[in-house]
Order: sequence, then C-alpha cells, then structure tokens
Amino acid sequence: MTDPLDRRYQVELQVSAERVPQLRRIVAAHLRHWSLEPHVRPVCRAAEELLTNVRRHVGETSRCVVELRWTGRHLTVSVADDDARMPRLLDGGGGGLSRVMALSDSWGTCRTPDGKVVWFTRYAEAPRTTGLLPRTPLPGGLTARSRPLAELV
Repeated sequence: MTDPLDRRYQVELQVSAERVPQLRRIVAAHLRHWSLEPHVRPVCRAAEELLTNVRRHVGETSRCVVELRWTGRHLTVSVADDDARMPRLLDGGGGGLSRVMALSDSWGTCRTPDGKVVWFTRYAEAPRTTGLLPRTPLPGGLTARSRPLAELV
C-alpha cells in the first residue's frame, strides 16, 4: 500500500557552478512545500555536497539526476551520475561524504548500469496538525448568542 504522503521530485541537470545553488533553492522550496521546514538546512547542505562531488570528480559538463522522495516518515535524496567510479569516505575529511554522513541518518552508494547513485536519508515524520480548538466559554457561564441582538429584543 502506498502512503498518501508519498512525495517525489526529480530533475536532471548539468552540474555547473551556477546550477548547484539553484538546485539548493529548488530543494529548499520543495521541503517547505512539504512542511519539512526543520530539515531544509541540513538536507540542502548534504545535497550540495553530493552535487559538488559530482562536479569535482566527474566534471562540470556531466549530467546527473537528483531525486527527492518523502514517504511521510523518511526523506531520501539521491544523486545519480554516469561515472562508474565509486566515491570513498576519506579519513579526517571535513567535507564531502563525511559531511553527508554527519547530516543524515543513513547514506550509501550503489552501482547502476549507467554509473552510480549516491543517496542519504533523514527521518522526517509528517507534521501533526491540530484541529480547530473549541470555543472558550464567556466569563460567568454566559454563552455566545447564535442570533443577532436586534432579533432577540
């Protein structure tokens, strides 16, 4: 059964220096639209790291596919590119996959027929909405009138 909160967004882009900040704004807008405001900063930062890695290691002229998926409980961000070289987590590194690992609950990579996918997830439960609050009673036990005062006289 599919969760009614299942949301997806996918975009293919060329990873130039100008496109990375544009995609960061697009991701932020989708997260806000999905009412995931507390996750905007860490998710955008981790997504930016993945895109920067593609730009740095695969090349600015390469194309990649970025996908966001939110199931109502987990948010997954993946970046697929056409380079078969798998990324490595470097010891003592302060950026790249080390930063993605610090900003996410889980992350990973997998080979594809055309290259690879690097992804990360964050627990992102759907915000709880409350219904309308009941009317508060008037002081002294009085109740509000349902008809205008002129009709009562």
